[in-house]
Amino acid sequence: MGRAAARGCLVAEVSVRIVRYAIGGVRHYGELESGDAGIARFEGDPFTGLAPTGRIDQVGDVVILPPVEQPRIFGFAYNYASHIDETDREIPEVPVCFMKPSTAVVGPGDAIVYPADGELIHFEGELVVVIGKEARHVKPSEAHEYILGYTCGNDVSDRIVQRKESKYGTLLIGKGQDTFAPLGPVIATGLDPSGLSLTTRVNGTVMQSASTADLLLPVPELVSYLSRHLTLLPGDMIMTGTPSGVGPIRPGDEVEVEIEGIGVLRNPVVAESR
Repeated sequence: MGRAAARGCLVAEVSVRIVRYAIGGVRHYGELESGDAGIARFEGDPFTGLAPTGRIDQVGDVVILPPVEQPRIFGFAYNYASHIDETDREIPEVPVCFMKPSTAVVGPGDAIVYPADGELIHFEGELVVVIGKEARHVKPSEAHEYILGYTCGNDVSDRIVQRKESKYGTLLIGKGQDTFAPLGPVIATGLDPSGLSLTTRVNGTVMQSASTADLLLPVPELVSYLSRHLTLLPGDMIMTGTPSGVGPIRPGDEVEVEIEGIGVLRNPVVAESR
C-alpha cells in the first residue's frame, strides 16, 4: 500500500481496496487482493495509519464488516435529474441534505429488515464518499485531499413515513431505521468519481443503471458544501444521491448495488420478527 494510503488520505497515484473484517472474533483492516481470494492484513486503521503484518487471510474464513464502525452518514436527495423527473419534482434551489444514524448501518450480506408496519420500502443505490481527515471550509478543487475513498451504499427508505415527515420539514424515521444503510464491501481509493457506472439489481434484474457523471452536484461540490457549514470528520460517509429506477423491495428479495472499481454490495431482505 502506498504511503499516502497509510496516512489515511486519498491516494491519487495508487488504487487499493480496503476491507474491514472479522476473523476469530477479532476485527482488522486489510487490502483485498486481486481475485478477491485473499486479504493482506494490516495493523491500525486507514484514518490514523495502517501497517502491513505480512499475514494473508482467506476471504472464505472471514466476515466482511461495514467499512467504518458507526459512521456519521450524510445524504443528498434529488442529486440526479433522472430521479427528480421520476418523483415529479423540480431541481432544488439548495442541496437537500439529511442524516442517517450510525445504527442504520449494516455490511455486505447483512439483512435489510423490512419493518413489521412497513408498507412501501424502497432501495436506492448510491456512490458513497468516505472522508479521510477532518475537513472544514474546503474548496472543491481541494476536496480530493480530504477523501479516503469510495464505497457502495443503499439508501433504504420507508416512503410512506418519508412523505409524511417531509410535509413538516423533517426526514429521519423514513431514512434512518435500523438496517436502512447497507455499506460496503470495500473502500476503494484512487478512483475518479466523475464517471463511474452504477447498477442496482433486485433478484438479478437490473433496476438502476447510470453514471456518476450525471450527478447534479459532483463529489467535490458535495464535500465543499458540507464542509462550509460543518466540520467533517475521519470516517464520515456521504451518500451522493440515487439515479432513476428506485422501487420497492419485499421480504425474500436480494438487492445488489454494483459500482465500477468498488465491487458489489449484496443484501437480503427479511421480515421483522417481534
